[in-house]
Amino acid sequence: MQETFMQYLKNKYFFIDLTFILIIFFLDRISKIYIIEFAKNNFDNKVFNSKYLDLNLIWNEGIAFGLFSFNDDLFYNILTVLIVIISMIVLILSFRTRGLKKYAFLSIFAGSLGNLYDRFFYSAVPDFIDFHINDFHWFIFNVADIFITIGVLIMIMTEFFVKDKFKND
Repeated sequence: MQETFMQYLKNKYFFIDLTFILIIFFLDRISKIYIIEFAKNNFDNKVFNSKYLDLNLIWNEGIAFGLFSFNDDLFYNILTVLIVIISMIVLILSFRTRGLKKYAFLSIFAGSLGNLYDRFFYSAVPDFIDFHINDFHWFIFNVADIFITIGVLIMIMTEFFVKDKFKND
């Protein structure tokens, strides 16, 4: 049985879900604030370098992993509106699901909320985690991207491996 949004607000799990979202959001904010302030105070975007991991601040105006990054304000604004709409759909889907899928949706929503915050306040998203092996570098990402990716992976795994007890055979 699906509950309405008002019933959900009265549900005992609402505060657990809200806390889950806020923890992810604040982990993302704290990591980004630290990296931005470090780069600003040291006049260097290279925060940390090692054999396999670098922390280098870059400003991403596209979507995940720098995709669709263009120097066009109209495109940036359209992309931002699209991200807001998708984030709201993900939030609504989280109201309608239970268990692991619910937290996968909440993880995706919380990550997108962190990146949307940056899009609104900085007009770009600070990315800084750079895994690499020798000269092969993966996309540079941030903590919000980690939670979005984990949420998507959980969604994929639950579709393949978790039987839905509500399905009719």
